[in-house]
Amino acid sequence: MKARDAAFSIGPAKFRNPVFLASGPAGYGTEYEELIDLRRIGAVVTKTVTFRPRAGNPGRRLWETSAGLLNSIGLENVGAERFFAEKLPRLVEAGARAVVSLGAEGWDEYRPLLDAAAAAHIVDAVELNLSCPNVDCGGMSIGGDPALVERYVRAAREALPEAAIVAKLTPNTADITILARAAAEGGAHAVTAINTVLGMDLRGPGLEPVFRRERAGLSGPAIFPVALDAVWRIARAVDIPVVASGGISSVEDAEKFFAAGAAAVEVGTAIFYDPGLPERIVDALEARGAAGPPGAKPRKRRKR
Repeated sequence: MKARDAAFSIGPAKFRNPVFLASGPAGYGTEYEELIDLRRIGAVVTKTVTFRPRAGNPGRRLWETSAGLLNSIGLENVGAERFFAEKLPRLVEAGARAVVSLGAEGWDEYRPLLDAAAAAHIVDAVELNLSCPNVDCGGMSIGGDPALVERYVRAAREALPEAAIVAKLTPNTADITILARAAAEGGAHAVTAINTVLGMDLRGPGLEPVFRRERAGLSGPAIFPVALDAVWRIARAVDIPVVASGGISSVEDAEKFFAAGAAAVEVGTAIFYDPGLPERIVDALEARGAAGPPGAKPRKRRKR
């Protein structure tokens, strides 16, 4: 199977295959170009960019658990001006297909961020990070409110009318399908499920919280069953594609996401210890030929 045979679209954006690098672990993408053939995978979802530069959270930021990784990065990034002038062009020059992750810190800074993305003239696919648990403003305060999810997605559609708009959803909510429906109502071309799950750990003689913020975002194998359940339910609740993210650590995990109804998958934490995994998933898809992703079934919207 040739790579183009696995090509698919999300809204107006076309991708060579449905295997992406998730936002965060791969940084701005070029950090991994010596370990992963960025031209072979479907896309690189960049580190989340905010309008102004962010230094990130103080103190410890990463902590390994028995089945995953807690992070309290705090959306550290160079800001929109440097990102669109330096980081994104460098990623494109490396041959990668870029999906730009935009971080909403509040309405006043969100609109200028969208304008900056539009002014760059090279952004045709964005993932709206409406669900980061490691910041004081934006993040879950936006992503947990269906009305705000719809509002922020609609604004992105208006500012970037020719770009694919993907909304990344938080699992830290009572019913993630409500958020998915809100994103669809706002005009999202797809949703990504899921972002990290809230967690914490204690250490030392006094068993004090590991992080200064106490709680952090858990990724890695521990959250795979949560992500799989979310993808299964969302794929049957909305008529837009679901991009699956959360805990993939093997080709089999990716196959399960496709069987649950995902249109694409994102590999994140696993590239820290197994950078060859994204390409092995591409290999598996190509080996299966034109039959499509393993186990994929037509998604049926659940009657309400």
